[in-house]
Amino acid sequence: MGVLLILLSLIPAVLCYVAFAVWLPSDRERYRDYQAAEPCPAHATPQVESNCLSTWRFTVVKTVVKGGKGSSYEATLKDEGSWRGVVDFGDPGPLLERLEPGDQVTATVWRRDIVSLNKDGVRQNSSDAPRDELQMNAAIGTLAGLVAAQAFAFGAVRLVRPCGYEPFTWNPYGKWLLITSIVACFGVGLPAVWIGITWWTVPAVGVPLVVWAAALMHRRQATPK
Repeated sequence: MGVLLILLSLIPAVLCYVAFAVWLPSDRERYRDYQAAEPCPAHATPQVESNCLSTWRFTVVKTVVKGGKGSSYEATLKDEGSWRGVVDFGDPGPLLERLEPGDQVTATVWRRDIVSLNKDGVRQNSSDAPRDELQMNAAIGTLAGLVAAQAFAFGAVRLVRPCGYEPFTWNPYGKWLLITSIVACFGVGLPAVWIGITWWTVPAVGVPLVVWAAALMHRRQATPK
């Protein structure tokens, strides 16, 4: 069981590496490119047009504004030709909830994605618009790293002390440690997004919180009753 836990710890460890070494830098670079993009010049080549902001006129075919469980926010658009597509949004406002079939909207396109719609001065970003929300990348990466460390530690203890690995078991220590890791990572990550503080705050605050909670829970589990 100890060897299995150590091997399983490699999966979240790889996810942690990918989150910090690939996913986070890629999203950061994409957001910076989007912020630096300028309106496309007239008669731009396809290569140039993919990296600048072009505008297109579309007609709204229908909208879907469904909140709650299984929420869906989308607008189906068409052009004067045969093109027809669906644009996804993260929420209903401020524009999507106002749109009606037949409305004319101006779409901003960047790298072949519709990143925003505009009508009468009311603008809303689509789900494809790059966002400066690296804190959530960091939260997921930090959580993966903590899960990897937990699985590795539990596995190592079982190898070193095969007959006395208490309290390094799933119930209750492992379960509560996992819950604590999730709460700490997203409890720091979400406010970091809302406040706009830097992404590295998530591991800098989340990891010590989990380590402190792990030590406290271990002390309580190890104390004879």
